[in-house]
Amino acid sequence: MTAGDLVHLELHTDDVEGAQDFYRSLLGWQVRARSDGGRAYRSLDIGLSAGMVGCGATPAVWIPYVEVDDLAAATRCAVALGAELTLAPRSGPGGRRSVVRSLVLGNLALWEPA
Repeated sequence: MTAGDLVHLELHTDDVEGAQDFYRSLLGWQVRARSDGGRAYRSLDIGLSAGMVGCGATPAVWIPYVEVDDLAAATRCAVALGAELTLAPRSGPGGRRSVVRSLVLGNLALWEPA
């Protein structure tokens, strides 16, 4: 992967079970339960890295993750371009991320691999 590539797609929802049943029934998506620090997380087998996380989000929202070379710089740039910072840069499994949003772009996760 290189900077700017879509590297992951994640559904944030308050009903992981309902979302899993819906997508499995509608599209035949295979869903696997995974551990994610105590939250309900499901990995999706849909041809790209994807998952669902139970985090209380209402309404549910799909968040694309894009790779960046420098998370701090990309986050500052997004805010300077008018995005709102909704998740400050933080470390997680395999790298670091931040999340920004605006009425124009929706939600976007910036991802810097470890």
